[in-house]
Amino acid sequence: MTELLVKAVLGYLLGSIVGSLLVGKLRGGIDIRHLGSGNAGGTNALRTQGKWFAFWVMVIDIGKGWLATGYLAGAPIPDIPAAPADWRVWAAAGCGIAVMLGHVYPVWHGFRGGKGVATLVGAVLGAAPTALVPVLMIWLVAVILFGFVGLASILGALTFVVAAATSSGPSRPPLLIFAVLSAILIAYTHRANITRMLAGTEPRARRLWLLGSGRT
Repeated sequence: MTELLVKAVLGYLLGSIVGSLLVGKLRGGIDIRHLGSGNAGGTNALRTQGKWFAFWVMVIDIGKGWLATGYLAGAPIPDIPAAPADWRVWAAAGCGIAVMLGHVYPVWHGFRGGKGVATLVGAVLGAAPTALVPVLMIWLVAVILFGFVGLASILGALTFVVAAATSSGPSRPPLLIFAVLSAILIAYTHRANITRMLAGTEPRARRLWLLGSGRT
């Protein structure tokens, strides 16, 4: 248990390194939480700072998700006894939700971070890479059909739940719990987007929205 708790704390601290805020600091102190939508994520970075800024934000946010579940979860920790095998299968799930919570509520940045989507992509890549294919496919199809990045992100997270539920092996229970918790977190962080969609005021990703081609 001690190993899992330590890894969860390390995952949270890793998640607290928010890509947009780190890149913004290196770019002269830009804080995109005061620009555009006010979100410290890749979409707002792209809209307010451009492609290269957003690219490095995504590299950092996806990368830390992968590091948490793909490396930290299985790495030995000096002077910490390894957890029993039946507990160790929970390490990736624990690190996955911890790194997402760190991104959404970063201790280094006043507990005000991003929405966790890119970090979830990295965490799924490290924990269950085969599940990432349907997640990304549903995300892309949803953006093309509806034009809402927030809706696509929620549907992508729900797709991860389905993928985890239909998986097999000893890692299925922790993976499913991770998927359910991450879907709840993604829906919660997009609650304002949901409100705007219902009100008809949510902006669309018009370059990807196939059905909106030629519309204003």
